[in-house]
Amino acid sequence: MPLLDHVPAPWDPDAAFDAFSSWATDERGLRLYPAQEEAVMEIVSGANLILSTPTGTGKSLVAIGAHFAAMAQGRRTYYTAPIKALVSEKFFALVEIFGAEHVGMVTGDSSVNADAPIVCCTAEILANLALREGERADVGQVVMDEFHFYADPQRGWAWQVPLLTLPQAQFVLMSATLGDVTRIADDLSARTGRETAVVTGVERPVPLHFEYAMTPVHETIDELLSTQRAPVYVVHFSQAAALERAQALTSTKVISREQRDRIADAIGEFRFTTRFGQTLSRLVRSGIGVHHAGMLPKYRRLVEQLAQQGLLRVICGTDTLGVGINVPIRTVLLTGLTKFDGQRMRQLTAREFHQIAGRAGRAGFDTAGTVVAQAPEHEAENAKQLAKLGDDPKKRRKLVRRKAPEGFVSWGEPSFQRLIAADPEPLQSQMQVSHSMLLNVIGRGGDAFVEMRDLIRASHGDWRSHLALERRALAIVKTLRAAGVVEVHDTAPRVRLTVDLPPHFALNQPLSPFALAAIDMLEPSSPTHALDVVSIIEATLDDPRPILSQQQFLARGEAVAAMKAEGIEYDERMELLEDVTHPKPLDELLTAALLVFATSQPWVRDFALSPKSVVRDMWERAMTFADYVQHYALSRSEGLVLRYLSDAYRAIRQTVPEEAKSEDLLDLVEWLGEVVRQVDSSLLDEWEQLMHPTEPGEAPIAPPPPPSVVANARAFRILVRNAMFRRVQLAALDRVDALGELDAAAGFGAAAWGEALDAYYAEHGAIGTGADARSSRMLDVDEGAQTWEVQQILADPAGDHDWRIWASIDLAASAEAGDAVVRVTRVGRL
Repeated sequence: MPLLDHVPAPWDPDAAFDAFSSWATDERGLRLYPAQEEAVMEIVSGANLILSTPTGTGKSLVAIGAHFAAMAQGRRTYYTAPIKALVSEKFFALVEIFGAEHVGMVTGDSSVNADAPIVCCTAEILANLALREGERADVGQVVMDEFHFYADPQRGWAWQVPLLTLPQAQFVLMSATLGDVTRIADDLSARTGRETAVVTGVERPVPLHFEYAMTPVHETIDELLSTQRAPVYVVHFSQAAALERAQALTSTKVISREQRDRIADAIGEFRFTTRFGQTLSRLVRSGIGVHHAGMLPKYRRLVEQLAQQGLLRVICGTDTLGVGINVPIRTVLLTGLTKFDGQRMRQLTAREFHQIAGRAGRAGFDTAGTVVAQAPEHEAENAKQLAKLGDDPKKRRKLVRRKAPEGFVSWGEPSFQRLIAADPEPLQSQMQVSHSMLLNVIGRGGDAFVEMRDLIRASHGDWRSHLALERRALAIVKTLRAAGVVEVHDTAPRVRLTVDLPPHFALNQPLSPFALAAIDMLEPSSPTHALDVVSIIEATLDDPRPILSQQQFLARGEAVAAMKAEGIEYDERMELLEDVTHPKPLDELLTAALLVFATSQPWVRDFALSPKSVVRDMWERAMTFADYVQHYALSRSEGLVLRYLSDAYRAIRQTVPEEAKSEDLLDLVEWLGEVVRQVDSSLLDEWEQLMHPTEPGEAPIAPPPPPSVVANARAFRILVRNAMFRRVQLAALDRVDALGELDAAAGFGAAAWGEALDAYYAEHGAIGTGADARSSRMLDVDEGAQTWEVQQILADPAGDHDWRIWASIDLAASAEAGDAVVRVTRVGRL
């Protein structure tokens, strides 16, 4: 029976609580914990709620109760989360409970049923809406998940702004690690006129036991397995360390033969398409999982689903599993109590520790959970040596103790005990002021000076932070006035907009208007027009730092080799290297254009333009996804590579106007979409499902394979063209070994390529690789039912076009591989 069928009419708080409690018990088989009962009672009574209870105490069910209460009273309710993945996960869960017609979602790059009575969104979406409409906003209730992000230095403002600007709303703030929230609760009560209930200090339904292990990690894991405390999540603070640990464990018998068979049956025909995937396949068949943010989504989901079915006994990963993922873990084993925070190594905060430790012991799965901290290696080794020496004081004094490695940030059992006992640190205000914030407030039409002053002074910082924010706001007003975007008058409203803001200003890609203006600057007849459009879109996307770092690393390596060949001295080389960075197409053009654009639309200064080349680089190198990952040594970050490619694909499709989409650009977009789809269709499938939602069903462990790569004829032709042009590029560099690796399996190895290229270079001095050389005119295709026969024409300097590469394209093999399977048969003169 759908939850909404339980709505009491007329509204009555007691009847609403009884109806929800009955639904949870009868329809979901869940008995409310005392803390859940208290929380839902406070919500139906109209109070705000701050729910700070441990992981596993059912905060999600309380959130459902809040949405139920709001809808029963005809109020619009918003659910916010810090990341789009959690927003979409909650969207599908609420669709199942409330029905697709009652639930919408807005994340910035997706908008589904946005006028629904329940809206799932990122915190920034709600914050901008609150700034723009304030008390007039149709927001009756706000449920903010993972509220500890309030203290995030970059994004915390978005968790604070709704509290300050939506006095008409009822707030439900939830997290397992909030610390002292007295000030926030008092301020919220004063601002909304509602009581604010704080439900915290709740005992976990699954108690945790803490241990400090002095044995080596592999021995600790063996002991946990033998004492039936699996599944074990082994937490590392680097992706490389997590994978190394998982691979080391394959020498240990983690699961039985019967369990191996069950895993093999569950995986079925799952496609492990990348080099890392082949490693993961071997690991999961041994009962060992890997989980970190750099993995492809389909691999992370596979590990999560296998773990949910109890088929993995050990998972090695980073602390990514601590962010909203519901996986049954009995034991958390921390390999360290320090992490690199982007600037330095430091000890974990109490909040970070409890967020990770809280994953141990899940209600409905376990009666207890275990958290184990592994002693530093040098400490464990010293303890082992002391134990061997017994009680002999002379021998113990003579022992040369092993020292901590250089740069080690000290921690030990006292640190562990302190973290166990410590409450999460109090949340610190991270309020910010930006151009878009001011424009949204001015757009309300009231007295923007007063409203902005009140907003700043109401924020939760001290007077010094208020003063700094007021100075920042005045400086921004001056830039807006100088740009002619606002006018300042002596009569109300004192500050007025002179332009109309877009309907979804600051909600979607903020630099998209600039991208459209920059595309208009391009010359459509230019042979690089399509790639230049791609470069403009890429400049507006977030930086994929691991990719850019590797691009710079390789570029500097090549620059050093070139400078050595030129005889440049070491000191001068090091100085020159400072200017070598990752590729930045159109950098000077776009930087200058942005300065001009900002004079009329100064809010773009809030956002960083970042020219880069990932999609363009991959296209120009004619590489497959696997080629690209291997070329830049990104196997640990292939998930990030794919996420960036999918974001670029959506941004190009959504942002570039139809009149700017040339045939070359349409080819590139089709190719990019097919690359993403064949590597991991889940990202595009998720997007398509969000745009056209269907009733959710039981998801299999092994997702269905993507549509056949051969079915998308246009995209497949581009894949064939790129595969052939990749050979042209290597031939132009006379890299016969690399060509041999590509074609040896088809019987055309390095020797055959070497002989053919010797003959070519005897007649021609070079092979062209420019835009004309890779155009569709240089590839003849005879499309058969089972096989395509293709001829790649080589661009010789004389323009004779009399040399070609002949190849067959096996369609059945291509469909199975998810890429064009090319078999070169001949290279020679026509």
